[in-house]
Amino acid sequence: LMGKEGSDTVTKPTPAMRLAISEAVVGDDVFGDDPSVRELEGYAAGLMGKEAAVFCPSGTMANLMAIMAHCETRGNEVI
Repeated sequence: LMGKEGSDTVTKPTPAMRLAISEAVVGDDVFGDDPSVRELEGYAAGLMGKEAAVFCPSGTMANLMAIMAHCETRGNEVI
């Protein structure tokens, strides 16, 4: 591969990637129905020696979860 590969707005999926995407078994992660996410979370939990893990698809989501874990009630602030 040549060129910029630093962003998902620059790179494009290969034909093999498109095929894998089109054939993937998917489900609603909110209800725990996505087998890929369940497998990834299980792998991460095992890797860290933890009972469970949560998949965060973005740094923004992970940061929000971390802040909310430290705020006991809605309306609290982190400065």
